[in-house]
Amino acid sequence: MNIAAKRNPAEEAREVFDRELGEVPQELRWREWMGRIEAVLFASASPVGRDDLARVVGQGVSVEMLIEDIQAELTGRPYELAEVSGGWMFRTKTQFADAIKAAADLGDQSLAFTEMEMGVLCAIAYHQPIDRAGLKDIFGKEVNRDLLARLRFKDLIASGPRSPRPGAPHTFVTTETFLVTFDLQTLRDLPELNFVSNV
Repeated sequence: MNIAAKRNPAEEAREVFDRELGEVPQELRWREWMGRIEAVLFASASPVGRDDLARVVGQGVSVEMLIEDIQAELTGRPYELAEVSGGWMFRTKTQFADAIKAAADLGDQSLAFTEMEMGVLCAIAYHQPIDRAGLKDIFGKEVNRDLLARLRFKDLIASGPRSPRPGAPHTFVTTETFLVTFDLQTLRDLPELNFVSNV
């Protein structure tokens, strides 16, 4: 038995997968590629990037144009195709939130924050990577480890690089979940901070 002849089933599936749709009439290919992108996005619980979507359409086909056509077809629907955190995902429109809550048992998906949790999350978002000493400088007091643990549990923050301070403490950074939760493409989309001076 030739061991070199054994192949990974995923590799075989990729070889069989016809990105170009060579057997499909030219006028039907665009619609099929749109369907493929919709299926991939529908099956994913997190944003799907351009490179991943490009694997299911023909070479040289514009993923962005396919996305625009899908978005146009969704006009008036209760869900939308949103660009979030470097990719795209389906999301229900906020105007239907009450209907969804009334009809579906969504469990405890609450992302309610205390004022201090929101303050710490904002401080991390705007000053990352930041360590606990940096947070203390901002708030004028120690930030409770339990509060940071709650933000970690919600997957909104994670450990960042070691700080250059003595002892090289861990720093905190925001996560992709943070970007998705707050509907941000990148951290550059954070609102600008406008400080009011009492002078």
